[in-house]
Amino acid sequence: MECYLDNSATTRVLPEAVELMNKIFLEDYGNPSSLHNKGFDAEKYIRSARDSFADFLKCGKNDIIFTSGGTESNNTAIIGAAIHYGSRGHHMITTRIEHAAVSAPMKFLESRGWQIDYLDVDSTGRVSLDQLKELLREDTVLVSVMHVNNEIGTIQPIAEIGELIHSTAPDCLFHVDDIQGFGKLPLIPSKLHIDLLSASSHKIHGPKGVGLLYVSPRTHISPIIFGGGHQNGMRSGTENVPGVAGFAYAASEMYKHMEENQKHFKELHDYFVSEVTKLDDVTVNGSAEFGAPYIISLTVKNVRAEVLLHALEEKEIYVSAGSACSSNKPAVSATLKAIDVPRFALDSTVRLSFSAHTTKEELEYTLDTLKELVPTLRKFTRK
Repeated sequence: MECYLDNSATTRVLPEAVELMNKIFLEDYGNPSSLHNKGFDAEKYIRSARDSFADFLKCGKNDIIFTSGGTESNNTAIIGAAIHYGSRGHHMITTRIEHAAVSAPMKFLESRGWQIDYLDVDSTGRVSLDQLKELLREDTVLVSVMHVNNEIGTIQPIAEIGELIHSTAPDCLFHVDDIQGFGKLPLIPSKLHIDLLSASSHKIHGPKGVGLLYVSPRTHISPIIFGGGHQNGMRSGTENVPGVAGFAYAASEMYKHMEENQKHFKELHDYFVSEVTKLDDVTVNGSAEFGAPYIISLTVKNVRAEVLLHALEEKEIYVSAGSACSSNKPAVSATLKAIDVPRFALDSTVRLSFSAHTTKEELEYTLDTLKELVPTLRKFTRK
């Protein structure tokens, strides 16, 4: 029985999205900038997708920039804002538990003289509004806070953060990395004072290599990719028409079924957590109250994460060791360190993440396998 429980790393593309993309690859393959019928046919897919995302986010269609994925969206938001507003200040704020697609461009700016302040988090992974208020300044250009943490699933108080920034430092931009939340949890940027929002296709059953950046009407960022001036000069390069269309189709399905998916995720989460914590020295990181139910961070004491990952893989159960984007590197999880887990947990934690297609039967099989594997693996752990 195959159990794919690494959906926060990537998801299986919907068959209908694949069919649509294949039609574009083989039939409607024109360049959307070409001034002939093939080009017009391709452009229709881009316009339709733009209209769809504008509807999902309750924004103007010109507020959407299509990108190559979440990493480019985050980089464009942060570096683009730094370039455009650098004359006003050289200060940004983010958190200690951001994905590398945010923390790396922040470090890049630090190396060029910017001051970056990092918000601490509590044991559940939530930031302190009081600390944010203390750090906000007149010259703060941007605050970047992820909606859902990719390792432990913590949901940040985005509404409260947006209101605080708006009332305390109204010229400061608010960027939200919504890559793990988009299509799964509702978020309307204009209602929450969000100026920039990043989303990715392959986290919601769309194709890899495509994403978007929402830019509010009040916000001006400088492009970081130059060329033919596509997308109103904000992101040059011929649009990925099949990818954008597949992304839009997947998003429409996620938004259509969001409420039932949320119920499904919670049922899976509650069942799995209640059963897995019956195992000796197995704990769940984060908080059920403040966490997305489709991400579970599991610490198995005295079993190395990589060992458990491969032992599960042999049983056709697929999980990740922390964030899949960095789990192939010998780096300690900044998120686990930030929430102050015990030292042993830094090397003994895996992540399970569900999709709308995950079944209870798959989780039952996973639980039975863990009950069998964990005692055996602990026997071979070096003390």
